[in-house]
Amino acid sequence: MNIVKEGYKFIGAATVLAAAAYVFVSPYAAIVPGVLAAFFTFFFRNPKRIIPDDDTAIVSPADGKVMSVSDVEDDDFVKGRCKKVVIFLSVFNVHVNRSPMRGEIKLQQYTCGRFRPAYKNSVGFENERHMIGIDNGKMRITVTQIAGILARRIVSWVTLNDTLTRGELYGLIKFGSCTEVVVPNNVDITVKKGDKVVGGETIIGRIKK
Repeated sequence: MNIVKEGYKFIGAATVLAAAAYVFVSPYAAIVPGVLAAFFTFFFRNPKRIIPDDDTAIVSPADGKVMSVSDVEDDDFVKGRCKKVVIFLSVFNVHVNRSPMRGEIKLQQYTCGRFRPAYKNSVGFENERHMIGIDNGKMRITVTQIAGILARRIVSWVTLNDTLTRGELYGLIKFGSCTEVVVPNNVDITVKKGDKVVGGETIIGRIKK
């Protein structure tokens, strides 16, 4: 099991605190920081994923539960009538984010905001968020990382003009969040509200031929 680098300081600090409590206080005092160290190890895990070898596939950018699938009018990047899939990530889900398709990042937008619960319908407009627009030469999509009530930082490992492959890691949201994917109408959505999805593996849509 791989651990993303952002987790090392959390795991290290909790481990050192647990060891100090064990030595200088009592074994019982080490329980809480020990549990925290285990939780941070679990939270910042980065399991291997098998990415579908299918050029028509749009894969989930994150692990979690589909909150909604809706029709929207998008003027930022995709343009025209679009479809939006919103995925909620609990603190128990893997929190690394993956690119839904192959393409080049042609838009990157970070917005400061509030920290409302990630399951609220308005979080995509009110909370801290980071959006990237991906263009593969034939179609455009956007993926937005949205911080939740516990999240305090959105991490991005990419920048404008970077090229991503389908399922490639590109970022992380710390401690509870959701992601939104906006695709054009020529994509058939293959998931529905309530479905559980796995980042990089679950196909959430297919491009119409």
